[in-house]
Amino acid sequence: MSADRHGHGRLEGDRPDQGSRLDAGSSSSEHWEEAAPGWVRRQEQIRAFGAPVAHWMVQAIGPQPGQRVLELAAGLGEPGMLAAELVAPVGGVVISDQAEGMLEGARARAADLGLTNIEFQVLGAEWIDLPVASVDAVLCRWGYMLMDDPLAALLETRRVLRPGGRVALAVWDALASNPWAQLPAAELGERGLLQLAGDGAPGPFALGNTERVQELLEEAGFTEIVLDAIPVERRSPTFEDFWEETLDISRNFHDTVLGRPETEIIEIRAGLARRLETYMGEDGSLAIPGVSLVAAASA
Repeated sequence: MSADRHGHGRLEGDRPDQGSRLDAGSSSSEHWEEAAPGWVRRQEQIRAFGAPVAHWMVQAIGPQPGQRVLELAAGLGEPGMLAAELVAPVGGVVISDQAEGMLEGARARAADLGLTNIEFQVLGAEWIDLPVASVDAVLCRWGYMLMDDPLAALLETRRVLRPGGRVALAVWDALASNPWAQLPAAELGERGLLQLAGDGAPGPFALGNTERVQELLEEAGFTEIVLDAIPVERRSPTFEDFWEETLDISRNFHDTVLGRPETEIIEIRAGLARRLETYMGEDGSLAIPGVSLVAAASA
């Protein structure tokens, strides 16, 4: 028996599910299969959080009616669905992810929106099972930084793009620019419960500088590179909501926290609440800033 997210007892194996590409975790398909239920539960929050980035990316590829767009490491596929509306009725979008659970959530979302020009495929990004020059544009929001070999993924991206095709991507800026992630990590780190990935290791902040992104795109053979930084804001009505959301959208936070004794979970909650006080409004709501780097380039 161990404590659940509220500090109440729960049986081993009866664990809540969660997950997010906001996570500092593995890029393995197993990891994201476990994450998928939490993504689906929190899809509205994730969608609102990432909307400024998704809109920048879609605008950067300039989708035209009749084109074919591929989204890699799509999760629930929000950028791809925005593009699907713009390439319709003849064009289409392939929303892909390594985790079938993510694609199930994306299918449900597309059905709710009445989008019929989307294919869903289980694909990896470091070896894309599509023909050469088979798509007009590629989207990848918060995916390349989680890959073992982001250069290989970008080379594959260029391979499947038609000449002159566009890629638009997003990666997180440095951890210090993203207190929504930095503060939970600091709380766990000071307790010896979290070790940040070393330099060069995959993780959400592995590509957190524009020079590295520019270098990778150039090395993969892309031209006409445009880079920008997009401010985002993670909003929660209360600290309790933030706590629940973080357990749902960060697999590592979920597993680390809920593996501790009940008394320590209570301490972690209290410690994180104190760290977030600076972002709390008079009504108890939280508005925590962040920064995503974005880039677009031509094949």
